[in-house]
Amino acid sequence: MESLYFTEEHHLFRESLKDFLQKEVVPHIDAWEASGQIERFIWKKFGEMGYFGLAVPEADGGLGLDLFYTVILLEELQKIDSGGFAAAIWAHAYLAMTHLRKNGNAEQKEAYLTPSVNGEKIGCLGVTEPFGGSDVAGLRTTATKKGDVYIINGSKTFITNGVYGDYIILAAKTDPSAGNKGISIFIVDNDSNGLTKNKLNKLGWRASDTAELAFDNVEVPAANLMGEEGTGFNFIMEAFALERLIMGVNGHARAEYALDYALQYMSERETFGKSIDQYQALRHRFVELHADMDVCKQYNYGVVYRMEKDEYVIREATISKLKSTKMADEVIYSCLQFLGGYGYIEDYPMARLMRDSRLGPIGGGTSEILKEIIAKIVIDKKDYRPPEK
Repeated sequence: MESLYFTEEHHLFRESLKDFLQKEVVPHIDAWEASGQIERFIWKKFGEMGYFGLAVPEADGGLGLDLFYTVILLEELQKIDSGGFAAAIWAHAYLAMTHLRKNGNAEQKEAYLTPSVNGEKIGCLGVTEPFGGSDVAGLRTTATKKGDVYIINGSKTFITNGVYGDYIILAAKTDPSAGNKGISIFIVDNDSNGLTKNKLNKLGWRASDTAELAFDNVEVPAANLMGEEGTGFNFIMEAFALERLIMGVNGHARAEYALDYALQYMSERETFGKSIDQYQALRHRFVELHADMDVCKQYNYGVVYRMEKDEYVIREATISKLKSTKMADEVIYSCLQFLGGYGYIEDYPMARLMRDSRLGPIGGGTSEILKEIIAKIVIDKKDYRPPEK
């Protein structure tokens, strides 16, 4: 099949990944959803297959592949009926590991990136706080230098992999009086003295662990500072475009999965002597949903292509998340309706899919915040530029 973006190698990778997920992951999904904990063996298997190293340069132990391999990984993870498992994987590989890959020094990469690629260590990103989510500049967690260590005090919340992970890429203020210029990034071991973790009980994403973290005089070696003091805000802003685009891709992928499942059901479900996919009201509604999904999908592919060319696509990635996550919620809501009473039964995937999808317009920046960011760009002509290196 010809494609503007995917080569034959991409297609072969997708088929291999689908086979791996069906054999190694799907049989365990229900157990992980019930326990709220993903067993460690699967992380090692992901590492052995190279899935955590898709975007990591070969010099750092990865495969150094283009971003469309990442797109394939994200899409297929959305199609195994566990948004929580998918979130745990991509939060490790593309939130925590992105900072290590782009901003870590040689020693930090050896200690944290290499074992992350191999699935031996699990990372999380600690930015969001109880008193402010998208207001990164207003974070309150502090890091005070004392000899050859920093003393961390504060709290974080909604941290995926924060309970069972091994390290945190943590944002803290080294100079509280300097606003966003006083933010720094640290690598914090998740078993540090003074660090307590509270596992949050969520509506969806049940397989993944989401933590509220409290830091009470936690000592972090000065060697675990990433870059220089005060450069953390730029690091975070640089990573936002990728995070938003990931959530946009997730949105179109889970909508596509819902539509495929619903169509299969509709072709088999009969009323009054014919399958329900032959009723005009349902057929036309399905087509509208399919069109909405495909518009987002093709838009997202275009943004990935531009990001692969090193363009700074902060506006486009923000639009991707805003529109694709809303679209996914609407598609899945309607697909549940197509299944009738069975859509409301936990033995079918649509109920879990609807709960998992609902986080899309919330996590990684709410839709309301994203609209304001886009308004600043489109209406106020604010010029967002790549952070200076």
